[in-house]
Amino acid sequence: MPTAILTGQPVPGSSIESELRSLGFDVQHASGAADTETLLARVPAAERVAVVDARFVGHPHALRLGLTDPRFPLAAVPGAVTARPEGRQALTRAMARENSAGGGTAVAVDSLADRITAALDADGAAVHRPELGSLVAAVPADPQARNEARQAVAAVDDEAVRLKSAVKARDGFVTTFAISPYSRYIARWCARRGLTPNQVTTASLLTALIAAGCAATGTRGGFVAAGVLLIASFVLDCTDGQLARYSLQYSTLGAWLDATFDRAKEYAYYAGLALGAARGGDDVWALALGAMVLQTCRHVVDFSFNEANHDAAANTSPTAALSDRLDSVGWTVWLRRMIVLPIGERWAMIAVLTAVATPRITFYVLLIGCAFAATYTTAGRVLRSLTRKATRTDRAAKALADLADSGPLAEAGARSLAGTARRLPGFAAPAVALFGGAAVVATAALTDFGGPWPLVAAAVYVLTSALAVARPLKGALDWLVPPFFRAAEYLTVLALAAKADVNGALPAAFGLVAAVAYHHYDTVYRIRGDAGAPPQWLVRTAGGHEGRTLVITALAVLLTATQFKVALTVLAVAVALVVLAESIRFWVAAHKVGAPAVHDEGEPA
Repeated sequence: MPTAILTGQPVPGSSIESELRSLGFDVQHASGAADTETLLARVPAAERVAVVDARFVGHPHALRLGLTDPRFPLAAVPGAVTARPEGRQALTRAMARENSAGGGTAVAVDSLADRITAALDADGAAVHRPELGSLVAAVPADPQARNEARQAVAAVDDEAVRLKSAVKARDGFVTTFAISPYSRYIARWCARRGLTPNQVTTASLLTALIAAGCAATGTRGGFVAAGVLLIASFVLDCTDGQLARYSLQYSTLGAWLDATFDRAKEYAYYAGLALGAARGGDDVWALALGAMVLQTCRHVVDFSFNEANHDAAANTSPTAALSDRLDSVGWTVWLRRMIVLPIGERWAMIAVLTAVATPRITFYVLLIGCAFAATYTTAGRVLRSLTRKATRTDRAAKALADLADSGPLAEAGARSLAGTARRLPGFAAPAVALFGGAAVVATAALTDFGGPWPLVAAAVYVLTSALAVARPLKGALDWLVPPFFRAAEYLTVLALAAKADVNGALPAAFGLVAAVAYHHYDTVYRIRGDAGAPPQWLVRTAGGHEGRTLVITALAVLLTATQFKVALTVLAVAVALVVLAESIRFWVAAHKVGAPAVHDEGEPA
């Protein structure tokens, strides 16, 4: 149980002790700095500890934000400071400094908690200070100030602020206006019944899988039920994040589950639609796989661009400045958020079309909408990159190299071609990645199945892939390299499966791309959580993007169409087992050892 050390003389009528207990703290009293240091030393190192001024006046949610958020080792609000286990050493040093003969930091109010916070700042410790907005957190110096603070507390509805803050600050139009107005109340209902965000996330997944099953029936009633259940799944998907923000139940495992299940839900639904269409005599597996490829490549564009510019110095751009100016015009903000087809708009469109149209029409509209959105966002980012004066860091180059997913063949080639790569112009990396990818995809799509040319093109692709990563990816457009690799590998599988023209080849290809895409998403979430890339043995075992592409084209040359279908199925199962086992092991272990909680408030997926 976390411990709160309440310092100073209690104030008659104060509810601070009961509020701390309601937040789960064991409350202990200290008369002064020396007593506080003694009690602090007695708290087990593996537990959270807080130092709170007994004169504190404020909203319970201000205390909750300041003292219970699991994402930050150190956090503070006026009159209170807290440390997670990883921040205890810094807190202990600051406390000792305050209690030493020469200690003491001048602050406006003589509050030990605030002096400790100031000492932490002086030591260079990163202390999180939550945005309180209209919430009150203060340590009044006299009875008049205390009465004024209490009046300010009474003037603001703590629960209304808490509910409002549960909604993501930046979201799509559909989510903001059609889902969040009521899903936040579902989140509160869940919180009051002790449900966790992970339980709601799991419920959302199960609902989406049932929706996919309904779509797979191929009946009009099944399609209508699928559309309704997909919307219900999205409501729960919004609710889990709102529950996490409402109750501050962030976790490494929860962030991974939320992000992973979003992808699993959407792609499982594509498969359900394809199965339903097949029951009606319409084969749309190529469209389903194309939709998954397009959506996955859209995501990797987002991830690569953001990682490339995550900590870039002198990161300015006239295009970005124009975008910022447009954000001041309300209608353009919502228009631009809608045309990128975020998850709310996308799922609403899929659900409605499933209920009223055919799977083929649903996929046609989805592909057109996603293609337009991808063109819009990618073009904007290319313009920003070309007009941006930025110096990218080694961390960004490492993240892009990890996202590239280069296997042993590309790594060996990169070492041999390092000297050549250094002599090439700045745009060479994305150019050669695009050339090699386009060559293998076009050859697979335009030549007869079983011919040798896709294998030849794949060998060229191995060389161009090696050249693309032979020097650090710090160029203006080098963030395009991972998306080009993803598109090349996925589209090659799609083209060869379609050319095989045998029943079951495209579903097998769908499974293989889904397994590989999971590996690539998992890489992204590890990087975002500052956990590094997947281990090298996993990347090598999976072959890297260039190795898998070479193997698949070789199988298409050496096997019959029916044998190729079986080989794709075996590959899909093998890749899925390896990457899932390692991914689950990693995230569960990270959760058990108390890895810092991750919570992404970035662009809607």
